[in-house]
Amino acid sequence: MPRSPSRPIPAETDARARVLAAARAQFFAYGYSALLMDELAAELGMSKKTLYVHFPSKDALVGEILQEFVREVRASADALLADPALSFTVKLHRFSAAMVQRFLRMNPLIFRDLQRFAPHIYRQIEELRHRNIPHIFGQLIRQGQATGMVRADIDPDFAVEFWRPAIQSLMHPDTLERLQLGPDRVFAQAIALFFGGLLTPAGRKDHEKHHVA
Repeated sequence: MPRSPSRPIPAETDARARVLAAARAQFFAYGYSALLMDELAAELGMSKKTLYVHFPSKDALVGEILQEFVREVRASADALLADPALSFTVKLHRFSAAMVQRFLRMNPLIFRDLQRFAPHIYRQIEELRHRNIPHIFGQLIRQGQATGMVRADIDPDFAVEFWRPAIQSLMHPDTLERLQLGPDRVFAQAIALFFGGLLTPAGRKDHEKHHVA
């Protein structure tokens, strides 16, 4: 049976994707305050007016960047957790490593920059974390319990509520500055400490084995 030709991507969609990709690279590398619409339009070879056709404001553009980032994290975590070929501890390691790599690609001062110049967008990040954390970590903990790697006496909902304000506080710009650590190292240490208290002896043994590997 002959394959039907693929539908061409509308030029508007392609242009919007180009804007989003270029803005995302600048935003994560240099922060909110350094993302200038004039410079972005020049980099893309389009007029500022055309740029605003796709995104009516800088805040709308950054908001979409953050939404896209969260969708990617969630989709990646869902795919990882749905893989029956992987053990719980492998999933935990891969999720943590992927998040650390994402943070490494960000300017470590990005949260301070947002808090200072766009506090409304900084609050959006906190709200996005608030919604995403129960979904991902709830699944992680329940899968760990189902495989005997996480303590059965721990209520997953309680553990998530314990983790959520802890990671919010640790990722706060004031905390990062006091600790003199970037978000990548804070996240890695927080995950190790949090799951260190949740794992069973078998879970810790398997976790250490994969960590060494």
